[in-house]
Amino acid sequence: MATSVQLSSASRAGLLSLQNTTNLIAATQGRLSTGLKVASAVDDAISFFQAQALSNRSSDLNEKKDGIDQAISSLKAASNGVDALDKTVRQLKGLAQSAKTATATEQVDLTAQFKELVNQLDQITSDSSYQGLNLLNSTASRLSVEFSTSSTSVLSINGRNLNVSGLFTAGGNVAGDFQSSLSAFGAALVGFSTAGTTVSAIDDLVTALDTGIDKLRGASKSLSSNITFLQTRLDFTKQYTNSLTEGAGKLTLADTNEEGASLVALQTRQQIGLQALAFAGQAEQSVLTLFR
Repeated sequence: MATSVQLSSASRAGLLSLQNTTNLIAATQGRLSTGLKVASAVDDAISFFQAQALSNRSSDLNEKKDGIDQAISSLKAASNGVDALDKTVRQLKGLAQSAKTATATEQVDLTAQFKELVNQLDQITSDSSYQGLNLLNSTASRLSVEFSTSSTSVLSINGRNLNVSGLFTAGGNVAGDFQSSLSAFGAALVGFSTAGTTVSAIDDLVTALDTGIDKLRGASKSLSSNITFLQTRLDFTKQYTNSLTEGAGKLTLADTNEEGASLVALQTRQQIGLQALAFAGQAEQSVLTLFR
């Protein structure tokens, strides 16, 4: 038959208090080691799930932040391409203007240079792609940037045709010649290599080049504006995710200074509890003197 040891009420109260203190010490040590005052729903269900929602939101936005960052790089690649196109078209304009006073022999050389630079325009647009997306060689290209998972906030940027075929608008004989194939380009600029060159024909060519320069300026302004906006949105997203993370931390992170002070106080209380339990045992031992 099992027997049990009966403790006095004083001993039982002291033991219970000591057990509670030990549990509190273990919990405080856990908060100090993990840095969290709420590590699971058991600790505080409301704070835990609120913090989890904030952390999830921050994680989702971090994924969007990476997309925004890549979009900025894509637009910068396109912007660099536009700058290169602009410099090349201006060089073409310089060649065309110099043809007004060139000799027949010089015009032959100018024609060769002109044709080669025109060919390079399409090469520049072809090389201005980023991760397979080229915003300079087709109006069918599109860059879509999502900013949020909880809204339909999206920025769509349409591509442009800045090839030779799209850069120079047909309207005059010379401007229309830009849209012919490169093999026919020499015939289109026959005036460059013959004595029949007229100032009027060269002026038409310069006008066509100016049209291209205007288009490139417009494309450059649009790309720069979108880059600036995306950078602003990126900075906002960084600050917003930091705010969300900070808010989650306020709900779950422990104050190490406070927890450290609590641990010292609990350890002191534990020592006092042990001493009180010892006093209670000594009181019971005094009964033995009655049998001596």
